Amino acid sequence: MGRPQGGLNATRHAGCDDTGTPVRLWLMEGQPSDDAGARRRLSSLPQANHMIADRGSDADGLIPALQTRGVTPCIPPRRHRTKRRRSRHTRAKQRHKIEILFGRIKDWRRIAMRDDRGAHTFLSAICLAAPVIFYRKE
Repeated sequence: MGRPQGGLNATRHAGCDDTGTPVRLWLMEGQPSDDAGARRRLSSLPQANHMIADRGSDADGLIPALQTRGVTPCIPPRRHRTKRRRSRHTRAKQRHKIEILFGRIKDWRRIAMRDDRGAHTFLSAICLAAPVIFYRKE
C-alpha cells in the first residue's frame, strides 16, 4: 500500500461538484479495490452532502464512515450482498457526469495512452488537462 509506482498500473479517482467539474484528483495503486481507495481518501474529500460512486466502492466500512461525516452515500449495493441496502436511483443517475469527466480527460492522447512512466508525471498530465478542459473561458 505504498505510492503509485507508475502510470501503467494506477487508477484515477476524482471528486466533482454538481456540474461534473473536478474539484480533487487522485492517483492510486492499480491493485487495491475501489472501497480501499475510497476509505484512504475519505479524509481529503471536500465537504459534501452526497457521495455518488459505483458498486466497486460498496463496502461495510465505508458507508458508516460517510454517514458519520454527514455525507449521504449513493452507492448501489454489490450483487452478492445478502443484506440489501436501498440506494436512490434518481441520484445515482447523476454518475454520468463523472463518466463524462473521465471521457473528456481521455481525449488527451498522452493520458489515454498512458505515455508517462512515473505516477507523478502521469498525475501532472491529468492535473494539467483538467483546468484546460473544464475551466477555460468560452
